Amino acid sequence: MTEIFRMNEAQPRLLDETRQGLVGKPLDRPEGPKKVSGRARYAAEGLPEDAAHGVLVRATIAQGRVTGFGHDAIRDIPGVIALITDDRLLRNPAQGMAGAAPCQPGSQVFYHGQPIALVVADSPETARDAAHRLPVSYDAGTAITDPATKSAQHSGEPETSGDFNAAFADCDVTVDATYTTDAQVAAAMEPHAAIADWQGDNLTLRGSLQMLRFNRDELADSLGIDPAQVRILSPYIGGGFGSKLGIGPEAVAAAIAAREIGRPVRVVMSRQTVFDAVLRRTETTQRVRFGATGDGRIRAISHDDLVSNAAGEEFFEPVSQASQFLYGAEGLSFTQTVATISRTPSGSVRAPGEAVGMLAFECAVDELAEALNLCPVDLRLRNIPDTHPMTGQAYSAHGLADCLRRGAEQFGWAERGAPGARVEGDWRIGMGVSSAARKSMLVQSAARVRLLGDRAVVETDMTDIGTGTYAILGQIAGEMLGLPISSVEVILGDTDLPGASGSGGSFGANSAGSATFLAAKKIRATIADKLGCDPAELHLQDGIARGGNVERPLADLVDGEIVQEAVVAAGDTSKSHLSSGFGAHFAEVAVNQWTGETRVRRMLGVMAMGRILNEKTARSQALGGMIWGIGAALTEAVEHDPRTGHIVTRDLANYHVPAHADVPGDMKVVFLEERDDMGNPIQTKGIGELGISGAGAAVLNAIAHATGARVRNFPALPDRVVAAMEAAGV
Repeated sequence: MTEIFRMNEAQPRLLDETRQGLVGKPLDRPEGPKKVSGRARYAAEGLPEDAAHGVLVRATIAQGRVTGFGHDAIRDIPGVIALITDDRLLRNPAQGMAGAAPCQPGSQVFYHGQPIALVVADSPETARDAAHRLPVSYDAGTAITDPATKSAQHSGEPETSGDFNAAFADCDVTVDATYTTDAQVAAAMEPHAAIADWQGDNLTLRGSLQMLRFNRDELADSLGIDPAQVRILSPYIGGGFGSKLGIGPEAVAAAIAAREIGRPVRVVMSRQTVFDAVLRRTETTQRVRFGATGDGRIRAISHDDLVSNAAGEEFFEPVSQASQFLYGAEGLSFTQTVATISRTPSGSVRAPGEAVGMLAFECAVDELAEALNLCPVDLRLRNIPDTHPMTGQAYSAHGLADCLRRGAEQFGWAERGAPGARVEGDWRIGMGVSSAARKSMLVQSAARVRLLGDRAVVETDMTDIGTGTYAILGQIAGEMLGLPISSVEVILGDTDLPGASGSGGSFGANSAGSATFLAAKKIRATIADKLGCDPAELHLQDGIARGGNVERPLADLVDGEIVQEAVVAAGDTSKSHLSSGFGAHFAEVAVNQWTGETRVRRMLGVMAMGRILNEKTARSQALGGMIWGIGAALTEAVEHDPRTGHIVTRDLANYHVPAHADVPGDMKVVFLEERDDMGNPIQTKGIGELGISGAGAAVLNAIAHATGARVRNFPALPDRVVAAMEAAGV
């Protein structure tokens, strides 16, 4: 078994010394031509011969149990093959990194829209028709669908440091504000899909999944078989954003059906089923309290939240995650209350915690700045702590102050002016700012690198959900081995390969990238030995090895191939230091004083994200996160029917993600030079989720600056903006 490399000390910056010049460059994605030409095969494509099609039947009650199915009503429909009512069917997808089966409810119903059966037919149209026509009988129970219902709420113990109440009572200026965020969904372009094919007792599943190492165990556990009998293939994924972290109902249903009918089965969720039956982001109610001295030194911070989930789920949105280390104070207190309700279960959606927590927290910082009559940038700069306020950990690399200063200068913050002072016709113009923070993690990950003369192959079950994994792993291997990117092949998305972290939590590049780096580093040691020099003296560039006054073509040093595998995991540095990305978002908006419509005119994100592996894919990720921030601030809201708890806005016609017209043409990202020696061997930090963290708050703070009125219920829909302006007498 390959020895695990653990991060127990600061790592040298080898990638700063290599000479190939690949790391950091804005290289194109190598799989791009396949995607735009339709040659990249996604989960629902490439049907095996004689494949059947399945459509999930879903519950029409919010709580209770299924008492029967009217199988006779669909039995004679031409093309219907089977009705699958197995107790192993899933209620909802597994939470990220579960590694075990999620809830298998049998006949119990926990929410309206829950998968309860599968109709299998010769065509998807027939399966859909039969699923809609299938009569289902229920014994309905009483459902609590509103998280505000007191009997559904359970509060945890407060997380504290110091005495918040005493510090808050002794402050010169205080803010005590309550904010709400509506539920959100991760509506990835590619719907959730799976094709199951059994060969004897062995299952091959093509799925749209983010974490294959964990997904294989989840699927095997759901079916009651050995993980060695399961192979999952997921080479291309059309977006995930957390919704595909765990094995889902479509995969388990397809596997059960394929086993039962003796044919491959494909199950593809419709868009409405994705909304109904895939984990959503919880709605939140957040109370934020700040207390400060008259000169702007924060002494007390409290961030309490109410979230919801279904019975039996152990994930709860970590709303105050960044609030606990972003600013320092003598007294800190954080309490979470969970409501157990009959709605679609909640789980991880891009940047769980910070995406909604920082909307409220960073708006409250601006409210404190207003109360103190201080510049919001200056207030933030005055309160950046030297160590983690809750744990005392050192920061591995902390770029927040530089991000705020650089952003303020580049955005023209000095010309911001007084609230409500700038008017252009019917439009009020304002600027807003927000800090950004997102913890950076290292998750156990393995990779294998093969050097075959003048080319290399990287192999790992790591996935690419559109983030650029194929590109960056190739860049790391090429950089370490002195090969052009055209000579490096990256093979992903197959559980027969070494098990990686998977894509999620912005830790994929840190983890799979470090494993690739370490495997290539082992190959470098072998090459140095063949060349007769110390590894520290070895230089590899353009297929030439140099060291110890010797120069030879790399291919001459390789007899057949050199193969090395590496496994990396967190160690002592994760306990001694907090690794986090930091940044600052700036936004300018125009708010129509009559209709409340908000238009984002420009945005700037300045981010300290550790080493940038690929400037193009990193920028794309950061911009994508900022666009998510616009959506959270202005448009994205899941609406539930209060009678049944089911989702009403269950497609992209009614759930409004930002379109091109909602995104400003003037949208910039600046990366600050940074290395995180304590985070991982390649000194990187997470990127995709830092981009969303705080971005929406900058837009909301800009609305308040433009209008002189504060919206506290998010998103800031036009009617909410108008109501806030009317309440403020604007």
